Amino acid sequence: MSCLLRFFALCCLSSALCAAAEQHFLYMASPDAAQNEGKSGDGVLIFDIDNGHKFLRRIDVPGFHEGIRGFCANAATGRAWYTTTGRLLGCLDLNTDKVLWERRLDAGCDRAAVTPDGSKLYVPTGWWTPGPESGWFIVNAQDGEVIQRLKFGTTAHNTVMSLDGSFVLCGTETMLTKIRTKDDQIVQEIKPIGESGVFPMTVNAAGTRAYACLGKHVGFDVADLTNGTVLCRVLAGDGTLERRTHGVALTPDEKELWISDQVGKQLFVFDNTVSPPREKAHVDLSMGGHGWVTFSLDGRFAWCHTPDVIDARTRQVVAKLQDEHGNPVAGSKFFEAVFADDKLVRTGDQFGVGRAPVAVK
Repeated sequence: MSCLLRFFALCCLSSALCAAAEQHFLYMASPDAAQNEGKSGDGVLIFDIDNGHKFLRRIDVPGFHEGIRGFCANAATGRAWYTTTGRLLGCLDLNTDKVLWERRLDAGCDRAAVTPDGSKLYVPTGWWTPGPESGWFIVNAQDGEVIQRLKFGTTAHNTVMSLDGSFVLCGTETMLTKIRTKDDQIVQEIKPIGESGVFPMTVNAAGTRAYACLGKHVGFDVADLTNGTVLCRVLAGDGTLERRTHGVALTPDEKELWISDQVGKQLFVFDNTVSPPREKAHVDLSMGGHGWVTFSLDGRFAWCHTPDVIDARTRQVVAKLQDEHGNPVAGSKFFEAVFADDKLVRTGDQFGVGRAPVAVK
């Protein structure tokens, strides 16, 4: 064999070994404070994505008994952070399964987001906190110390970090607020958006579009983050589904947008290569619940607030999440964790943020 052929053979073998070394897991926090369905103890349940989503093990975290409100992770530091109904903010080392610290935030804490370098957390006070005390804590992610508190909006709730970490989107009642992360300045307010309440949203990889769930119909608003305007409202079905939407996600390639109709026990799928997005399919779910949807990093699987694991291409349920006792497990606080040689190397997001922009026709 020539030197060149040997070189290519070694490269192929090296790539195969690296790929084989990677393991993909789904980390789910229980119990979910927002739904009764699918609870299983107090802690993190870990499923093997590459092996039919089989249950592997659990990490017991006593503080989880207060009910989990948010669960985000970061590969750069190998950590995950959780919030509870009891105003508890905690940090879990994903390489050792150890709780590193816990802090009580007096005003409460809801779905938080972390910067890509793992240095700062943006922690909302919660949808249960109305009026002038509503807002976000900016927290040192290493030790849980509060750096700053920003008070704005009302009933602060969901928090979505842009893919590049340049800004974070903060959801309050019928308003999206864009905060620049380098100096924590508010740079944009989009209002009104949505119909009522504070509901999930997501953002594309380019940071130019946000999609916010509606509170009185199954559908979503599309916002232009370059100029702070709402471009359009898109309704599912015949437009008369008068119930809230709780869950929205972009496929990683951003060609599709999925939303959750938890009362209707289904997910609606929209073609996102056209503007406005156009409905193209739906997925029937095994039960109701809080409502949620997000995707695996490679786009193969969709996960929602039910035990159903969905093949994103065929839109068929291909597995059910079950604990070690065979009981169905569900919730809306989870993320993908990718390990190589027993070290965390990549993480997904509890929000279905876009990862590969495509041109809109």
